[in-house]
Amino acid sequence: MHNNLIILAGGASSRMKKPPQAGNLSDAEIAEANERSKGLIGVGPGGRPLLDYVLYNAKQSGYKNIYIIISENGQMFKEFYGSEDKDNDFKGLNISFAIQQIPKEREKPFGTADALFQTVEQYPELNKREYTVCNSDNLYSPEAMSSLRTTESHNAFISYDRDALDFPSDRISRFALAKMDDENRLLDIIEKPTKAESEKYKDAEGKLRVSMNVFKFSGDMIYPYLKNCPVNPVRNEKELPTALLNMLADHRGTAIGIPFSEHVPDLTAKDDIAVVKEYLQKHYTDLNW
Repeated sequence: MHNNLIILAGGASSRMKKPPQAGNLSDAEIAEANERSKGLIGVGPGGRPLLDYVLYNAKQSGYKNIYIIISENGQMFKEFYGSEDKDNDFKGLNISFAIQQIPKEREKPFGTADALFQTVEQYPELNKREYTVCNSDNLYSPEAMSSLRTTESHNAFISYDRDALDFPSDRISRFALAKMDDENRLLDIIEKPTKAESEKYKDAEGKLRVSMNVFKFSGDMIYPYLKNCPVNPVRNEKELPTALLNMLADHRGTAIGIPFSEHVPDLTAKDDIAVVKEYLQKHYTDLNW
């Protein structure tokens, strides 16, 4: 059991910068989506950001130490969650910031594995601990986050029932599938499978399982694979699933998929803003910190 949560919030948010397809956003909402990191887009009362709700669920799940990975230009996070680099108190949570530096030869961050590697370099004590890693623009349930905090497995992820995710079918079809054995140990992650191929990857319950990028890691076990993570030749980034699979090649059976069947609100593009606002109004009438 652990109480450390690392939140990935330093990405370039490229898809959020594209024009919306629907016409249900105000000029002010569009401008905010163009200017802010996704986790800071105002979707709650008083313009409070989605990250409030991620942190709220984290607190309900028992997490205490929060590390938010921000970009070199991510000072706005400190306006919301504490002006110091380390040990800010926010609603009883201890919040620290890590900076994901962009290499001189690149214009965008180097991916999620690089973000996590830079974080544990800045906070090396994490390499001797267990921790959970999640996105800043996905709202994971307290139950899902708690299951990662309390699992006895060295490494784990939430394996979501694909059919329970309330997204358009064309969006869901692009999600990578998790291949597991009969004991829910992760074997592989399949990128962009065809419909025919997908049928091969149903789990023991007959479900297709996907990852929504929320993981639990043993710091000392994952560290060398973060450090030596290769660059994805298509997306030109160092990605967490790659580091995880490389680790499993050397340490088979050390990561499990914890099955969940529930929706995960996602703030990827401008058209998601209205959907997430409606979800929060329905399910989070008040944050009782």
